[in-house]
Amino acid sequence: MKFATYRNGTRDGQLMVVSRDLKQAVAVPALAETLQEVLDDWDGIAPELEKVYAALNSGELDDAEAFDESLCESPLPRAYQWADGSAYVNHVELVRKARNAEMPPSFWTDPLMYQGGSDDFLGPKDAIAMADTAWGIDFEGEIAVVTDDVPMGVSADEAGQYIRLLMLVNDVSLRGLIPNELGKGFGFFQSKPSSAFSPVAVTPDELGAKWQDNKVHLPLLSYYNGKPFGKPNAGEDMTFDFAQLVAHAAKTRHLGAGAIIGSGTVSNKQGTDHGSAIAEGGVGYSCIAEVRMIETIRDGKPKTGFMQFGDTIKIEMVDETGASIFGSIDQKVVEYHLEQD
Repeated sequence: MKFATYRNGTRDGQLMVVSRDLKQAVAVPALAETLQEVLDDWDGIAPELEKVYAALNSGELDDAEAFDESLCESPLPRAYQWADGSAYVNHVELVRKARNAEMPPSFWTDPLMYQGGSDDFLGPKDAIAMADTAWGIDFEGEIAVVTDDVPMGVSADEAGQYIRLLMLVNDVSLRGLIPNELGKGFGFFQSKPSSAFSPVAVTPDELGAKWQDNKVHLPLLSYYNGKPFGKPNAGEDMTFDFAQLVAHAAKTRHLGAGAIIGSGTVSNKQGTDHGSAIAEGGVGYSCIAEVRMIETIRDGKPKTGFMQFGDTIKIEMVDETGASIFGSIDQKVVEYHLEQD
């Protein structure tokens, strides 16, 4: 199944069931007003939604309408939990190599994870509004799962059964603020503003054989200012799969239905220590910081700047026929001004 949330003047929006080809959508108020309602009673509501989805795909619903991504909020405009991992250890290794730091052995056996803000997600077409480009505005292309209720202490072998949905993510980072925050020893906060998620959340079965071993085996596409920037395969070089990430998040707490767990920046080794841009025949990158790391390793200092006002980023994933699976995250960086009453 595929789901979206339309803006309707409320905090949590209007749940829409979306057709497989992303061309049609239908509201289902008799079953659920919001996606969170579905997640709260998945076993009770999902089977009825499956019937709606089948009818929508076969063209049997008279009340279906054209699906419009511009009307979409994040599938969950706010969530009870947003925890982002760093499953692609190649990305972490490059960060440390750029500053001549050793990789602790535990990084290969125990996932990194931070708890992000989940009360104010950006819609997939919303602007990235920031007051100062000196903060080092960067995008991060990722994948996330949405869970059912997960019991504390669940094993990685069992955690995959609690994954209900998949989404794409732009985990916006402010690179200029990160060092001082991490230097305090208390983790990210100001340096991790609101994230944006794809217009559509999909059940894992929609990916068919491309969802295997709790990983998505498809390229994650990024277009920076309209030009191809990255196409790393999300199923490659993923040191920790989504079941392992969910188990890690649930080690000392229960996770409530609707918890979102992110993969971290999708990153491929590309057969070398340095990786390679698309223009050089490689698969590129899912964030600007990784390009800067490569430049530092190669040349001693970075030359690529972070995002400026007016810059755009598009993140998408397509199937083998070229059809979009989740719709696209498509955002522009704009200057933020506090509105006074």
